[in-house]
Amino acid sequence: MDQTKIDALRAQPVPAFSHLIEGKHVPASDGGTMDILSPIDGQVLTTTAKGTAADMEAAIASARAAFEDRRWAGQPPAARKKVLMKWADLIEANALELAVLGVRDNGTEIGMALKAEPGSAAGTIRYYAEALDKIYGEIAPTPSNFLGMIHKEPVGVVGAIIPWNFPMMIGAWKLGPALAIGNSVVLKPSETASLSLMKMCDLALEAGLPPGVLNAVTGEGKVVGEAMGLSMDIDVLVFTGSGGTGRRLMEYAARSNMKRVYLELGGKSPHIIFADAPNLDEAAKVAAGGIFRNSGQVCVAGSRLLVEASIHDDFVAAVAKAAEAMRVGDPLKVDTAIGAVNSEVQLEQNLGFVETAQSEGGQVVTGGGRILQDTGGYYMAPTIVTGVTPDATLTQKEVFGPVLGVTSFSTDDEAVQIANATVYGLAGGVWTSNLSRAHRMVRDVRTGVMHVNTYGGADGTVPLGGVGQSGNGSDKSLHAIQKYINLKTAWIKL
Repeated sequence: MDQTKIDALRAQPVPAFSHLIEGKHVPASDGGTMDILSPIDGQVLTTTAKGTAADMEAAIASARAAFEDRRWAGQPPAARKKVLMKWADLIEANALELAVLGVRDNGTEIGMALKAEPGSAAGTIRYYAEALDKIYGEIAPTPSNFLGMIHKEPVGVVGAIIPWNFPMMIGAWKLGPALAIGNSVVLKPSETASLSLMKMCDLALEAGLPPGVLNAVTGEGKVVGEAMGLSMDIDVLVFTGSGGTGRRLMEYAARSNMKRVYLELGGKSPHIIFADAPNLDEAAKVAAGGIFRNSGQVCVAGSRLLVEASIHDDFVAAVAKAAEAMRVGDPLKVDTAIGAVNSEVQLEQNLGFVETAQSEGGQVVTGGGRILQDTGGYYMAPTIVTGVTPDATLTQKEVFGPVLGVTSFSTDDEAVQIANATVYGLAGGVWTSNLSRAHRMVRDVRTGVMHVNTYGGADGTVPLGGVGQSGNGSDKSLHAIQKYINLKTAWIKL
């Protein structure tokens, strides 16, 4: 990365952002705007349109019209592939600009952002572009005088609500398969980090996506998100975010047209370290990165560290040493390992969890407080708390910040019991040299993704989905396409 180029992009003023409806940038219907604060320094970065329910209804109507006249769904697969491939190329060509804009908006360190945001988004769009002309219908094994055909059709209009931690990456997880199959999409980005995703939508139009096929409305979840959830014209709703919001979206679906709702929610992912790990030094560094990168604002973050009792003290000390070596600071500096917390509200919530952990008997080994206050930004020291019991708040509640709770165990069965002692089941990890133990952990820990002797980094060829209150359905891989398809049977008498 070139620090000079990053600094030049950082110095550029950010124009005001408006909705994208029917291929045009339009303001909120009542003229309202929202200030966007940069977590780097707490200053106003720009404004976005503060959407109304009428704005969301207009975007949905545009998407519905685009689907019904088949301006996208009716194009041959090769034509849709060409557009999506060009879109991926444009994302890559503008990668640094997009990454810097996103960092200014949400605080992710630039080294992670460049790879995880435009890099990942381009790869995801390209993956589904390659897949779309390889999705076939089926012929059923029917009696000889009948022909049973199973058609795979786009569902119609998809509503996608995207979080602030990785807006481009997670946005592409929804957009890639939904658009590849021929659906129209309405996006609702996070009110605290929407800029890079909105810019990515502009590149889709530049690539040749017809107007109306992709619309985006910015604004508050309680207004435009609710309007999307209650719409009678949204056929499938996909969401990544908190459990509380996920429940409301399910309620909205029940109150409206009973739309399908797919949710990727929170996690309290257990990272299990056995004494026979192949490399404990590496495990300690990976454990630190698995919770502290992006200030812990990662759905699959290994926020619970389960350590075999015989190595507990030494291993915690190694993780603390690795954490303290990770430089926290300006996320647009290439030597920064941990950037800013997304907002002051999130920072205060993180600090509140540390206070609660201490009141419940936990001991802070390192970190625990706000740092770099003179910058005006939102920064927190990587924090490790030991003595965290299975029923403690730090075990049961998602922090979504740079706070690691540590619990010791003595047996395999105890490790599994502690790992499964929450309502969540998104991700997990285990370090061991025992092949049988590794397979037992993969089998017995209730989670959607289980890492063995590594943590994080699973690519787009494998699904990401949760069990329990971590959600339903899967993002990534060919399995994600099923969320955006209707099966239609043709039963033909010959």
